[in-house]
Amino acid sequence: MLVLIADKFPPSGRDVLARLGEVVYRPELSAEQLPAALGETKADILVVRSTVVSETALAASPPLSLVVRAGAGTNTIDTAAASRRGIFVANCPGKNAIAVAELTMGLILALDRRIVDATLELRHGTWNKSKYGKARGLKGQTLGLVGFGMIAREVAVRARAFGLKIVTCANHPIAPDVLEAHGAIQVADLGALLDVSDIVSVHVPYSKTNHHYIGAEQLARMRPGATLIHTSRGGVVDDKALAEAVRAGRLRAGLDVFEGEPAGGQADFKNIAGEHGDVYATPHIGASTEQAESAISDEVVRIIESFVARGIVHHAVNLNERVARYSLVVRHLDRVGVLAGILMALREERVNVQGMSNTIFAGGEAACATITFEVAPSEECLQRLRDHEAILAVELRAARS
Repeated sequence: MLVLIADKFPPSGRDVLARLGEVVYRPELSAEQLPAALGETKADILVVRSTVVSETALAASPPLSLVVRAGAGTNTIDTAAASRRGIFVANCPGKNAIAVAELTMGLILALDRRIVDATLELRHGTWNKSKYGKARGLKGQTLGLVGFGMIAREVAVRARAFGLKIVTCANHPIAPDVLEAHGAIQVADLGALLDVSDIVSVHVPYSKTNHHYIGAEQLARMRPGATLIHTSRGGVVDDKALAEAVRAGRLRAGLDVFEGEPAGGQADFKNIAGEHGDVYATPHIGASTEQAESAISDEVVRIIESFVARGIVHHAVNLNERVARYSLVVRHLDRVGVLAGILMALREERVNVQGMSNTIFAGGEAACATITFEVAPSEECLQRLRDHEAILAVELRAARS
């Protein structure tokens, strides 16, 4: 098993992975260089952070069977192409949640007290207490969390300590006990959230369906003088529309992500923060703390260890969510050829197997196989299985609608 790590990854994690097989560490690889590196190494597993993984890259190494995103979002990986090639794509959800939540609160506080501007003037030798000794303060303001996943919930925990009122919106009902535990109220939709929020913080993943989820229309609905915090993914917010709203003096913004941001660690980048003093910004560093990197490293190792040892991929994001209509539960003696005979019988019935697991009982004499599919086998097929000398019981179950 050869693992190609194409982004920065802690030495401790690399040492553990080296016990499973060969590790090639190439953190300098760009998206353009990645296909050649995969073709050269014939990697079985690829680990990336922000590096774009194209269909060309996925096709470059025939043995490639797993791509792990050492982070949460997978929008930089061509998951559709991976699915066509039977390659698992997995991520590490929630492991950077605290780090992003901390930066979110940092941007909120910095904007309210204008910490960046005050620091810059002091560095230039100017004492301007009269200018910066004015701030609204956070207590009693309403914080609207767009999305209520792990990061938003960590923001809520910290925001409550500052006396902020919390509202949230999501595309599904949030369990009452979860809302109560985080001191949040779920409103009907994004529009309702924008109407009541003094600060809006965005915590939804990027996808084609929510490109510019917050655009000119939504920004215009925000309260005059409100603050927008964006630490999710570039493209969820329309940067051009936001720049216009800030330029007009209607909004302030704290940003960690941008549309068209550079892929590398250092580059020239013309952006909204360079044009407007009411924008505080950081270069996509939300997840970049030692604590978060350690947690993500541990999770990447866990995913790969499980895949190598048991073929199980934790947090796989490109599996078919279609629920099988039937499951066949077969208790059988643990003998060579029994499972093969069951699968051959299903093949003769032209039943396409969607999933299968086989559990061995203590003592190693018997086992139980569960096989799922959409088309039920005939009663004759089931009876032939029941008549097999090594099969103890056969049960066909229909999925509940």
